[in-house]
Amino acid sequence: MKIAFSPCPNDTFIFHAWVHGLINGAPKVDVTYADIDITNSLAAGLSGPEVVKISYAALPWVLSEYALLPCGGALGRGCGPLVLTANKGENGSDPAVLAGRRVAIPGERSTAYLLFRLWAARYVPGGVGEIVVLPFAEIMPAVRDGLVDAGLVIHEARFTYPLYGLTLLADLGRWWEADTKLPIPLGAIIARRSLDLTAIAAWIRASVKYAWAYPHASQEYVLSHAQELSPDVAKAHIDLYVNEFTANLGATGYEAVTTLLSRAAQEGLVPKVDLAALRRP
Repeated sequence: MKIAFSPCPNDTFIFHAWVHGLINGAPKVDVTYADIDITNSLAAGLSGPEVVKISYAALPWVLSEYALLPCGGALGRGCGPLVLTANKGENGSDPAVLAGRRVAIPGERSTAYLLFRLWAARYVPGGVGEIVVLPFAEIMPAVRDGLVDAGLVIHEARFTYPLYGLTLLADLGRWWEADTKLPIPLGAIIARRSLDLTAIAAWIRASVKYAWAYPHASQEYVLSHAQELSPDVAKAHIDLYVNEFTANLGATGYEAVTTLLSRAAQEGLVPKVDLAALRRP
């Protein structure tokens, strides 16, 4: 079975047991490790993987072929995208400084960018200027070096951005939680509708449970795919992104997803979908 997910610690931690043949009954897998912008594109292709991690923002474009699985994804609190600048002046925390500016993002169909567009529509008068898509690892250096005026970052950048001398302008997860009282839906696990979705969800849940039961078993695998991270940062990343919603989206998780997609559809940022159908793969 072909699957695709990011090399980030939360994904490798979650899928370690399945990838290494430790889940009874689960098929062998052929894994593609790629940034979320690439996995979003893979899912949109005609020959995408059977199971793939994508941004929730990309979900409306792939629902004809893929179903949302109720486990394995990234959804939580205190884990949203950050808007960073190199500005340490008096206006360093004023969103208005982004008006007409050049901003780097990790992908046009990323949940981070969707949240950024919803936030900027409220708080950046006249809107931002040029949007530049860069690989995740290149965004903070680009902000530091003045190639862009601001960067929208995800994942472990939450822990490492001070090392680049950058300033936090906005925590979009904090804004979302204050505005909706809901967790932030970041990454979804989807599977082709032609497959046994119940079985796939069971294999993923078993892999998550194995990861929690034997957290040190996956450490070498996790760190080999997150080579720039220290073990402490990788652990902090896992602790933040692998949580109760990873095992089961539940009513609160589904409410967060439907709220995000309905707001985005109202603004014309994503196609409208049958939100109730998300629970019926």
